[in-house]
Amino acid sequence: MAKIQNQFTNVTVLTKANIYFEGKVVSHTVQFADGSKKTIGLIYPGNFHFGTQAAERMEISAGTCCAKLDGQAHWKEYATGQLFEVPANSGFDIEVKTGICEYVCSFLS
Repeated sequence: MAKIQNQFTNVTVLTKANIYFEGKVVSHTVQFADGSKKTIGLIYPGNFHFGTQAAERMEISAGTCCAKLDGQAHWKEYATGQLFEVPANSGFDIEVKTGICEYVCSFLS
């Protein structure tokens, strides 16, 4: 199980929310001094598809979800402290069955 950071220091947080799927997925962008960025968000129950431009690391900071990368046949369950990576120019399906899934998405170079 990965160690998920529970706080970030010396960052800029954009106050405008990123809202997807009629408010069922909501995140805020966190910018770091080195130019990197992450989003921190919530996923409410439902099944959603996201496309990627950059490679991404999705870290589950609370709750559970199931995810399936584009081109894969099987879903995998992820819980607090687990993560999955998505290649650039790809995508993934994510499903939250109950409760709220909290995540940190890192954009990889």
